[in-house]
Amino acid sequence: MELILDAGPVVKLVLLVLVYFSVVSWAIIFYKFRVIHRAARDSQRFLDFFWAKKRFDTIGQGLKDFPGSPLAVLFREGFQELVKTQRRREGEEEGFTTELGTSDNVARALRRATTLETHRLEKFLTFLATTGSTAPFIGLFGTVWGIMDSFRGIGQTGSASLAVVAPGISEALVATAIGLVAAIPAVVGYNHFVHKVNVLTGEMDNFSQELLNIIERQGRRS
Repeated sequence: MELILDAGPVVKLVLLVLVYFSVVSWAIIFYKFRVIHRAARDSQRFLDFFWAKKRFDTIGQGLKDFPGSPLAVLFREGFQELVKTQRRREGEEEGFTTELGTSDNVARALRRATTLETHRLEKFLTFLATTGSTAPFIGLFGTVWGIMDSFRGIGQTGSASLAVVAPGISEALVATAIGLVAAIPAVVGYNHFVHKVNVLTGEMDNFSQELLNIIERQGRRS
């Protein structure tokens, strides 16, 4: 604290910026850990529920039990599109159709839902990546500025003894240390969450394909 309080105004400003990046990054890390952990847990529970049931309407009634699952969102969007397509076909006039096929409509709905859910899971991760890539350079800027200020002081006093040089350089190096403290957790958190999101995205793609296969098989039997 003494080094920070004795630092120059530019170095103090740099430290404030780095503290802001660090605090926000930790808040995002805790928030994303909770969101992604719940998404993975609810998705596994939803898959067990999905394969245990035999009817789409029964599954649709139980979606409220899986609020964090992206797979539940995909099923809801696909099932709603399936119902709407069937209703439109039942009400259309003979000889006139605007549908390209039930599975095509459901596939588009599933792609839209997958994109939206992926964006939701990736929300705020850009800030972690920005912190991890820029915080060390911001800290380095504060260090360079502090060293320049120290050398200016040496020129004014005309003394280059260790007692004169060391305090200014140690104050300047604090900025680099704080920059690394802000960057390292952000990089670790970003890599961890990107991996988890990629796993969930793969599960969404697999589930979408399975759902489309079931709908196509039911359509052929009908």
